[in-house]
Formats: sequence, C-alpha cells, structure tokens
Amino acid sequence: MKIFVTGASGFIGGSIAAHLARNGHQVRGLIRRADQAAELKQLDVEPVIGTLDDRDLLIAEAKAADGVINAANSDHRGAVEALIDGLAGSDKPLLHTSGSSIVGDASGGEGTDAIYYEDKLPEPTADKAARVAIDNLVLDAATRGVRASVLCNTLIYGHGAMKTAKSVQLPRLLAQAQKSGVVRHVGPGRNIWSNVHIDDVADLYARALEQSPAGTFYFVESGEAAFRDMTAAIAKALGLGEPQDWPLEEAKKEWGYEMASYGLGSNSRVRGKHARELLGWTPKRTSVTDWIRDEMIK
Repeated sequence: MKIFVTGASGFIGGSIAAHLARNGHQVRGLIRRADQAAELKQLDVEPVIGTLDDRDLLIAEAKAADGVINAANSDHRGAVEALIDGLAGSDKPLLHTSGSSIVGDASGGEGTDAIYYEDKLPEPTADKAARVAIDNLVLDAATRGVRASVLCNTLIYGHGAMKTAKSVQLPRLLAQAQKSGVVRHVGPGRNIWSNVHIDDVADLYARALEQSPAGTFYFVESGEAAFRDMTAAIAKALGLGEPQDWPLEEAKKEWGYEMASYGLGSNSRVRGKHARELLGWTPKRTSVTDWIRDEMIK
C-alpha cells in the first residue's frame, strides 16, 4: 500500500512509518523541517516537507495514497478536515491518533477505581471537549465514504524509530530526576494510567490499515501501572533514593498545566477489546515497570 503519515518525525508517527516501510509498504511522511529528512530516509520513508496548515498539500497526499495515518497532532481540526476531504468517497482508511487523557480526571496524583470502555465513554471535561469533537468528526467520516478509525493511545513506552523523538510522559519524569537527583511524581503518585509499548502500537496501526471497519474507536492498551510504581522503577534504574511526592502546583512549574494535571497527575484507566476482537491484535509487551528498570536507560 501507498501510505501517507503525518507526524513522521515524531515518536509515534516515525515508529509507525518505519514499521510499515519494513513490511513492504511505500510510505511518505510529513515533516516540518528539511533537516529531519535524512533520518527519515534511513528508515526508507520518503519525506514530505510541509505543515498541518498546508491544506492543499494534505488533500493531494490523501488523494494519492491508499491510506492515511494522522499521527502529528490530535487537536489540529483543520488538518483532519483536509484529510477527510481528500479521502471522501474513496473507502480508503484514515487512522487518527487520539490520547486517553480524554478520560483523565486531573486528580492531582490520587488514585481511582473508575475504568472506561470503548462503547461507554464519559462526557468530556471542558479541557478535552475539542479533542473529543475531532475524534467524533473522524468517526463520522464513515458517512462520507472514508474507512475512518480513531486509535486512542494510552501511556506509550519503549524506544521509537526516530532517534531524535521521545514519548510524552516517562521521558519528562526521567529528565526531571536526572536534573535534580530526585525522582518525583505528582502528589502521592497513586494515580494509574493504562499503557502500551510502541512496537505493539505500530503493529496495531498496520493491522487497522488493512482491516479496521469504518467508524471504529480503539483504546490502545496492554496493561496499567500507578505512577509511584513507575517512578520507583526509574529510581532503581538511576540508582537514586525513594521517589518523592510533589504537590501539583510545584509540578506545574516544571511541566506546565496540561502535562502536570493530565499527562502525569491524572488517572486514565481504560480497557480496549476492539483491537483484540476485530483485528486479532495480541500485544507482546505488558510490563512498563520491567521496561523502565531494564531498558529505558541506554
């Protein structure tokens, strides 16, 4: 297949693009800067220089492709609209990347028993309403002749294909610990996130390109862990002392409102059955704490 991937210089997009190229697909990847092209070419992915604001470019690439993966920005509505317009009436696949902070509770590091399922999502908070509206726009594209799906990733761990790109959450905890010599989590760190390894993510996207029914929403997860357990694993890997609680307001100064409140300070516990039942997806990696302890630092 000829696949167009946005966000190809990123952690998720680059890893997916590389996985598809290794498996014989012709992949074109959208990047913003020409200096990112060489690394992408090493992965056998053809660089396309542009931005998500280049509507005509996105439409042209979508029309020329057999399938499109949007892995650049979950919140850029204009790009999604352009890709849908380019694919309308084609019955080609569009895979849109969302994130499970859409069910985050901004608990300040406290735990929860609440677990969310693909067929029973809560009403979004005001902070996440715009993202959920874009997810719904993608799902509704099925009525316009697009085989569109939303893949809602949880906390992703692992080393990606692009050496210059990192995942969102764990590297921030690691960087703070390396800078300060103290491993910290938001509040008491009892908050829990579902998680998934990047290699399993790439495998799922490849399966969804081929098989996903139109209008399907996927939670992408293969386990879960409390942040205090993940920071304990970081401390062990770095040879540092016990992790410390960090008040939310102090964490915001380091990581900003969005990351401290949702990315690192919320609960996001989800269960996904669609990938397993519809696509035969079987994750190979299921322990984020094992990966942190044994493989994160290299």
